[in-house]
Amino acid sequence: MPKPAAPFNLTVNDQLELESWCRASTLSQHLAQRAKILLLLNEGETPKEISESLQVSSQTVFKWRKRYSESGLEGLYDAPRPGQPRKLDGKIVKKILDDTVHKVPKEATHWSISLMAEHAGVTRWQVHQIWKAADLKPHRLRTFKISNDPHFAEKVCDVVGLYMNPPDNALVLSVDEKTQIQALDRTQPKLQLRPGQVERRTHDYKRYGTTSLYAAFNTLTGQVIGRVTQRHRAKEFLDFLRQIDRETPKGLDLHLILDNSSTHKTSEVKAWLAKHPRFHLHFTPTSASWLNAVEGWFGQLERRALYRGIFTSVGDLKSAIKKFIKVHNEKLAKPFRWHKSAESIMTSVARAKLSLIDNK
Repeated sequence: MPKPAAPFNLTVNDQLELESWCRASTLSQHLAQRAKILLLLNEGETPKEISESLQVSSQTVFKWRKRYSESGLEGLYDAPRPGQPRKLDGKIVKKILDDTVHKVPKEATHWSISLMAEHAGVTRWQVHQIWKAADLKPHRLRTFKISNDPHFAEKVCDVVGLYMNPPDNALVLSVDEKTQIQALDRTQPKLQLRPGQVERRTHDYKRYGTTSLYAAFNTLTGQVIGRVTQRHRAKEFLDFLRQIDRETPKGLDLHLILDNSSTHKTSEVKAWLAKHPRFHLHFTPTSASWLNAVEGWFGQLERRALYRGIFTSVGDLKSAIKKFIKVHNEKLAKPFRWHKSAESIMTSVARAKLSLIDNK
């Protein structure tokens, strides 16, 4: 009479992990099969029953049972193959690096590991190791924009100076507008988050209209004065200036950091500012919106309140924006800290321009 198999039990965490393996569509068949073996063992099935249902040998069942008992989930992965990998000649390595930087494959805009391996006649693992050692990542791409503002240096010093050494008896407000915020609803209800499954939603959506937001970010406290509008003209900007005037202490000067939008420089705006001398405008260089602190707050608004929001009307969208501003001012606001000097910014821009010249 055959000896009964010893009891086998998975830990709760390992069971959940193996179940997620079985649901994954990108997992290798070998790992999926090993996960099924252990899950069936955990349910009390015998090695013989498992070998018949999964069409594997009993030795295979015992092998992965033993590997798990000795090494946990790590033991389910294949052990490194014996033997030393073939070493590449230095000339081949240099050619791979040169071709990666200076050539483009015929069938694509950039190199992939498989394309370079085929091009150079080496293995994909070798290409990966060469690129890793040289910190080459052809699949990644970053964008940049060089400001050609003739007064770039003066404006950078002015704005950074306000951040690092704000004037006495004054408030520094970073002001901008976020336009064309869309009220979007998905075409189907979303599928909720659950263990082993991320939240899902349809890629298509319904549009219900747009709105715009004016925001003034107080660099001293981190609080925001907001105004939701249907349009973004000079008239709306003037209304926002009046709101700032009402909601800030009357005895303080106001230094506003703005971009170069034409709505900030109309004759009506200039006439109003002339009657309110406590307002002082400071303009960022062209193509340098990153210098405006309120842009970081707009990023928070987008990530936390808008990107995954469901809005069936513009009214719902406006309510969500106002709610976020209220909660931010009550619980999340903190003083803004600028960590880069004007000199370091201009040095970085100068280096970028030199790099562009060298590449031409």
